[in-house]
Amino acid sequence: MPVLSRFLGMVVLMYYNDHDPPHFHVRYGEHQALLGIRDLRLLAGSLPPRALGLVIEWASRYREELWANWERARRGEPLVPIPPLE
Repeated sequence: MPVLSRFLGMVVLMYYNDHDPPHFHVRYGEHQALLGIRDLRLLAGSLPPRALGLVIEWASRYREELWANWERARRGEPLVPIPPLE
């Protein structure tokens, strides 16, 4: 499972051959969540409210990069790291 970014204790991942809708995974301590790329909506799991807000802020900045990586993953190509939230 390729890591796309790490920031503030959060790890953002994307799996190859994952199911629709297009999404990414976040791990934060004992928490895990899936967020949709299209609307940045929480699809599964949970994150503390502050962590969720920071992930949404990051994803809104890098939505194009998330889409591009989703397409790369679907084609089995290497994923490109995305800068962390600063």
